[in-house]
Amino acid sequence: MTTIEDVTSAGAQPSRPRSRKLRGGLVTVGTVAALLAAMGLTVLGLGAADNAVANYDASSWLWSATRSEMARVNGITARVDTRMEVPGARQHQMQVTQTDRLLILRDLNTGQVSSLDLATLQITATTPTTPGLGVNVALHENDAFVIDAVQGIVRQLDPRSLTPIGEPVHYPPGITGGAFDGAGRLWVAVPSEGTVSAVTAAELPATPGAAPAAGLSPKQVETYEVADQHHELVVSTLDDGVAVLDRTSASLVTVQGGRTQRAALNMTAPGSLPPRTSGPQVPVTVAGQRKVHVVRDGGEVRQFNVPGAGDRLTPAVAWADRFYCADEDTGTVYAFDANGQLVDTIKGSGRPGPMELEVRENHLFINPPNSSTARVVDDRNQVREVNKYANDVLGGDPPPAPPPPPPPKKPKVGKPGAPRAVTAAAGDASARVSWQAAAANGAEITKYVVAGAGQRHEVGANQRSLEITGLTNGETYTFQVHAVNAKGDGPAKRSNPVIPTAEVPDPPASVTAEARPDGTVLVKWPDANGQGNKIARYAVTATSAGASAPAGDSTKTELVVPAGHLEYGTQYAFTVVSVTDKGAGSKASPVSNSVVPFAAPDAPTELQASTVADQPGTISVRWAPAVDNGRPVTRYLVDVGGKTSEVTDTRTTVGGLGNGQNVTVKVKAVNEAGPGAEAATTARTVAPPRITVTGSSADATSVTVSFTVDAGGGNVTCSAATGGKTASGSCSSLRVTGLMPGTAYTVTVTATNAAGKNSATRNQSTAAVYGRAICVNNTSSSDPEQHTWCDNPDNAMGVYSGTSMSTTQVGRAKYNGRYKALCKARGEGINDYVYNPGKMGTSPNDRTYDWIRIEFGNNTGYISFAWFNLEGYDINSTGPLPNC
Repeated sequence: MTTIEDVTSAGAQPSRPRSRKLRGGLVTVGTVAALLAAMGLTVLGLGAADNAVANYDASSWLWSATRSEMARVNGITARVDTRMEVPGARQHQMQVTQTDRLLILRDLNTGQVSSLDLATLQITATTPTTPGLGVNVALHENDAFVIDAVQGIVRQLDPRSLTPIGEPVHYPPGITGGAFDGAGRLWVAVPSEGTVSAVTAAELPATPGAAPAAGLSPKQVETYEVADQHHELVVSTLDDGVAVLDRTSASLVTVQGGRTQRAALNMTAPGSLPPRTSGPQVPVTVAGQRKVHVVRDGGEVRQFNVPGAGDRLTPAVAWADRFYCADEDTGTVYAFDANGQLVDTIKGSGRPGPMELEVRENHLFINPPNSSTARVVDDRNQVREVNKYANDVLGGDPPPAPPPPPPPKKPKVGKPGAPRAVTAAAGDASARVSWQAAAANGAEITKYVVAGAGQRHEVGANQRSLEITGLTNGETYTFQVHAVNAKGDGPAKRSNPVIPTAEVPDPPASVTAEARPDGTVLVKWPDANGQGNKIARYAVTATSAGASAPAGDSTKTELVVPAGHLEYGTQYAFTVVSVTDKGAGSKASPVSNSVVPFAAPDAPTELQASTVADQPGTISVRWAPAVDNGRPVTRYLVDVGGKTSEVTDTRTTVGGLGNGQNVTVKVKAVNEAGPGAEAATTARTVAPPRITVTGSSADATSVTVSFTVDAGGGNVTCSAATGGKTASGSCSSLRVTGLMPGTAYTVTVTATNAAGKNSATRNQSTAAVYGRAICVNNTSSSDPEQHTWCDNPDNAMGVYSGTSMSTTQVGRAKYNGRYKALCKARGEGINDYVYNPGKMGTSPNDRTYDWIRIEFGNNTGYISFAWFNLEGYDINSTGPLPNC
């Protein structure tokens, strides 16, 4: 089988032979296997994961070190739509590798690799690797590679089954790069050879997980000489090809279309490149000089300076005919046009910290991991700020009460517009004129004026139909209607011409009306007698309290008044006028029955869902009443994470959910028309607390542990325990007392809330307490026995198995010998007389009943306090020693 090792290099010059003998092969295989396990539930899944991520093609996941969480930012809206916590990574550096369907995280501080299931937004697998740089995953559409830069191994994976495809590509150790260009080729540089190599992925097998067909390996390797051997190389992939910065010779080589071009650069400090460069111009950033060199078509075309001081510049990124360079000392991003002129300064937090600039999904994402905000730059160079901690998203904190809406802007006030749809129908020596409302233009309409046939009529603003009498049959009339408001008279609208006649039809004999659940009103009537003429249409007028207006015309014997045309909850009746093909209209029909239009309720407003801190798996929901749209709201349908309930109040509490579960909360109002539009928000149930020990200290008999607790949204209590002793209270620091000096303890700190408890441990030894055995001969005494009394091994400093000299003596302490003291106990009274100067008195009644347990040889024993003085304490004090 032909493998990628057997493919001939495709550069302009044949490459030098490469050694394929590798050391540490087992380590590399293990690393790759671990990465495969970590990726198992996230790459290119079928079904739910595939569909979930496909909806966010313009999005990018951004890391927040301060909150230890990922935020998915929609580049189009510049808003976060999802937040997800990454446990145990607060203030850590994080490598983020992503496609539309895959997200892999690697914690540089711990080496932990985390695999995220984008369908469930949960971390599904983790695996440890050595902290720091060295192993990474490269992704492009359906292609996946694992690059072990230290070992020099590049292996293609089938992302559907995570099985290797063909043979790995072997390079000498210490490669660099490992990123895809826009054409889907993976580029790595080999500094030891001075070459750059492109790997093109093999086609996937037809069946996921199937054994590769014979010869199925990465298709080819293109290798190009770009530098002398062992030069320091930096790689940036292009839209089609690669740029290699030779930092040793201060030159940039581009490889495109099988052709290499070299540009010499006037640099006196090392340059840098971004991992990926978009467009034909390659910016080389020299941070030490605060200068950017721009290379195109094999030559340097310009250079420009970056404002400010210091050398903490990120590699400039080319995007949308501009260059963006971040200053990590100030959090500022400088934007330069194609000619190197400063055109924008994007202010940051003003605090030093890392800055990440990545072109993805036709947007530039600017992310300071230590900041709460990011920036998104579109292809028109418009910059928008992103709140990475937005709470009105899945995974966000429960939202606070919304602020009151801003006062509505005052509309521009002017004269009214012209009435709409002015029509006239002829009657017997009369005419009926109807019209639709005119635009008020910021000032309420006070009246309408109807003029014609030498007459002028003023009608109320809610009267939009008028019968004009006193006309002459056979003559032609037209009428004009205009509206009036506080600003004056609006323009007039002319009706159609009409000719009054005695040959008018009869009106319909009766009219019925029916309000329907979809918000419409059905008006029906029987055929009218045209009195020898054909009925061409019927004109329907809606009448409510103090108002009438045309509801519409119909050529049939019914009219459906559209939803929203009439005011819900208001009574209406209807009259109908028959109109012949000659334009003659009847009198109005009898009035119909009254109806009240109605529709399903509006969505509830002011929906709030919050964590119930003292109950597991429980969410509290409240909302403002929904607009009922003409019928009373009888109940509300509440859906919290798939658990549904019906309530009549505007609040409820829903339990039985999972702990720490992000849920979508939906509420609909129900009336006679059925369920209305839903309001939705998100919330999170109480999660079990998480505890992180931050430090510890100790004295002789106590241990103090400092820690932080993420309460998970609940009410949390904390305790610490070790050596049979416990302490409770503060959830930031606890002190466990009554411990033995000089003893190693493991302190277990536990945080508990309604969802459960979690613990963390800390190893801490108590401070040792030492003392000295003392018995001093009284050489000044006239009694010769006192001159040598302490020399007698039976007289003093005996160490016993118990707190009495009647117990077994296990030995005798050495004079001035230093021993570790463990605890104290009461026992036989002992008088030191004059042989421990300063200890008690010389009377036989001046005796101590304290015995000190000490480490003695490989065991422990008891020595009378009469012969033992603690270091650092008063001679008659037992100090901090606890009771045995």
